[in-house]
Amino acid sequence: MPSQSPRQDPLDEQAWLDAYDPHAFAPVAVTVDIVALTLRQQQLHVLLVQRAAPPFQGSWALPGGFVRAGQEDLDQAAARELAEETGVDTAALRRVHLEQLGSFGAPARDPRMHVVSVAYLAFAPDLPTPRAGTDAAAAAWIPVSSLEPVAGPHRGGPGDPSTTRTRVDLAFDHGAILTAALDRARSKLEYTPLATAFLDREFTISDLRAVYEEIWGEKLHPGNFHRKVLSVPGFVEGTGRTTAHGGSRGGPRPRLYRRGDARLLHPALLRPDREEAIR
Repeated sequence: MPSQSPRQDPLDEQAWLDAYDPHAFAPVAVTVDIVALTLRQQQLHVLLVQRAAPPFQGSWALPGGFVRAGQEDLDQAAARELAEETGVDTAALRRVHLEQLGSFGAPARDPRMHVVSVAYLAFAPDLPTPRAGTDAAAAAWIPVSSLEPVAGPHRGGPGDPSTTRTRVDLAFDHGAILTAALDRARSKLEYTPLATAFLDREFTISDLRAVYEEIWGEKLHPGNFHRKVLSVPGFVEGTGRTTAHGGSRGGPRPRLYRRGDARLLHPALLRPDREEAIR
């Protein structure tokens, strides 16, 4: 067995902390950036803010800000920034799926200093019209289709290794963050029930299919999709109710479902191109 290190005297540790000099190291700041995705008029939108001050004054960016050191952790900072930029109250915020996407820390990504950003991905149904925060000139839901990434350098600064930008020239490396978020969202729809996070508590299978079609950018066969969804244990469960009106082509009123208790989808709902590749 490895030998145990001698127990340190708490007084010695406190003396060491009292003498500790945090300025002996180069400063590094931490921010959170939020990729908030929602469906508006059945189109996938992302929340962007227009920066009111340098750096990148006038450019569009993902909402976010500096973590309040000593006051909040990363998840709390992300929830605060999302609430401030979207106007979502505390009760509505509980319906938002918020997860950590990844960390972005290229030394030149922010011209002010070395800033490490912890990016978050948020899914929610039909979030309200955003309001610009104190450091933003404007805020708006922008269709993702107008922002799809294209090849080429962005404005991250010299030495930034990223080669992703969008048709709208986003500030910092936010084009790369958006690309990562869209990839994550498209993948998670295959293996998890998170598509339901874009819908109200009760929905039809057609509503669910519309989410998949919009985020994947693929038209899906209605009958095959319906069969696959109902074959996945715990994905959705029936409510026993139907919509108030029938479908656009008449016929019986569609049944209403709600999210089941599954955390992972097995079998997964693979994208059509991935299904073909597996075959």
